[in-house]
Amino acid sequence: MDAEGLPLPRIPVSTYRLQFNRRFTFSDATKVLPYLDELGISDIYASPYFKARKGTIVGYDIVDPARLNPEIGTEAAYNRLIRELQKRKMGQILDIVPNHMYVGSEDNAWWLDVLENGPSSPYALFFDIDWNPVKRELKNKVLTPVLGEQYGTVLERQELKLIFEKGAFFLYCYDRKLPMLPETYVDILKHRIEKLETLLPIDDPSLVKLLSIMTALSCLPSYTEREQSKLAERIREKEIIKKRLYKLHKESRAIRDFIDENVRIFNGTKKEPHSFDLLNDLLGKQVWRLSYWRVAAEEINYRRFFDINSLAAIRMEDPVVFKKAHELVLKLIGEGKVTGLRVDHPDGLYDPSEYFKRLQRECFLRVRLAHAQRVQGKKSNTPVEASPEPEILRQYAEMVASDPQFKPFYVVGEKILSKDEKLPEDWPIFSTVGYVFLNPLNGIFVDTANGKVFDKIYERFIRSKMDYQDLVYEKKRLIMIVAMSGEINRLAHYLNHLSEKNRHTRDFTLNSLRTTITEVIACFPVYRTYITRAGVHERDRCYVEQAASKAKRKNPALCESIFDFLKNVLLLNYPDDFGETDKMEWVDFVMRF
Repeated sequence: MDAEGLPLPRIPVSTYRLQFNRRFTFSDATKVLPYLDELGISDIYASPYFKARKGTIVGYDIVDPARLNPEIGTEAAYNRLIRELQKRKMGQILDIVPNHMYVGSEDNAWWLDVLENGPSSPYALFFDIDWNPVKRELKNKVLTPVLGEQYGTVLERQELKLIFEKGAFFLYCYDRKLPMLPETYVDILKHRIEKLETLLPIDDPSLVKLLSIMTALSCLPSYTEREQSKLAERIREKEIIKKRLYKLHKESRAIRDFIDENVRIFNGTKKEPHSFDLLNDLLGKQVWRLSYWRVAAEEINYRRFFDINSLAAIRMEDPVVFKKAHELVLKLIGEGKVTGLRVDHPDGLYDPSEYFKRLQRECFLRVRLAHAQRVQGKKSNTPVEASPEPEILRQYAEMVASDPQFKPFYVVGEKILSKDEKLPEDWPIFSTVGYVFLNPLNGIFVDTANGKVFDKIYERFIRSKMDYQDLVYEKKRLIMIVAMSGEINRLAHYLNHLSEKNRHTRDFTLNSLRTTITEVIACFPVYRTYITRAGVHERDRCYVEQAASKAKRKNPALCESIFDFLKNVLLLNYPDDFGETDKMEWVDFVMRF
């Protein structure tokens, strides 16, 4: 507490990492606390424990940040752990994952909703999906690279199975269940409808209900709809339709047999290729486009955690997404159960600095609100006051204005710094997570006097003399070509779009722009820059100029002016005639670079 009795950030003296999973639960952690306390540990450092994919060992593959992982324990078990920590005056630093979510199974309800409803999903803005990508066949679709072989081969092996379950149609793809676009249910239900109409009287109640359901499906607002009232209508009506269809399937033997037989027909027959045409046409209308997993390297249209297809990036720069994704962790902070945060991979975020500022602001608000409520609770005879939130936020704004380095909550970021790189000054965090310390510490165990001897041994083994910097350059290029060419391709098309707006740059070809981007990235001395519309830090200016100059020297056959163009874009050296829209496009490119 400070002089006014207000909470101060808790700075850990010594931490101990606890790796939570189904083999080490909240109850297990509670049992080891006496031992950790005796060791002199001031704070436990907890791995992510929000709901993750089933069976996870690491916890970074989160599917629902608003729930505790049931494999690790119940809320009661968690609270017992917290009480034991508080009894021993120990704190808890929690590892959180704001950059991405696991989307490789049906556990992630947000992602499934996107796959079912496309751009009209309320969660479409949560993920960094390009709904209008370079590949036109992927417009308003999400590439789903989960197949072990080419799509046609997998289809005709009957490894993709259409099913009907509780009023909805799904596709089983290996161990995954993918939701079908509701309006395409009509394709399944109208198949052989004439035969059903000959079997049942025209006024048969079950037939009338089925035809009514088909009409309702056809009248759903489009899955590309963005207008709010239409989105609400779609969300409401599709669920009502599913319930009606489920009830009809249960109550009518004729309708049940009809639907089940259609599902069987759509699933095709092995060694009869044409029997899969119906299913092929149906799959072509879905939001998700199944593909061989290798296709992702070139055509993926959502941002990933590096090249891992099952970890989709989250648009944490959106306040709505931030609020939803941090709902539980901020609640735990307000309750005093979490006393510090370790933020995983902030470099993957669109704007790390802005993220940390928003995080500190929300932590300050939750801690101060909780303090105000405790004070109010002690004044039992005092009338309940209006919410203190506006006043708390005003105080925070004043504190930040007087001290831009103000950090009310203990937050560290997993940032790996290069040899001469410094932590950005505008990140309101206490430090990185210890890699900087570990490098010299590990050096204690290495006898550098033998370095040249080992270099010669290695060179004899590979039969080549290798320069380390050349090796780094070549491997960066290799990764971009083999694993991340899709991302490079999107950047190239974006840069091409920017180049077309100026007569001095419009002649740069798409291929030359792609090569330039690849070469400049390969020559970058650091992981990324932190340039935003607010301006260009001198540190980042040096990095960009260094990379562009080095790339020029390595590529004398390429026109120098194309490197200058990319450098100008990256440093936001706008042409004099640029309007606000043009400037914002350059900024967006830079922040995605």
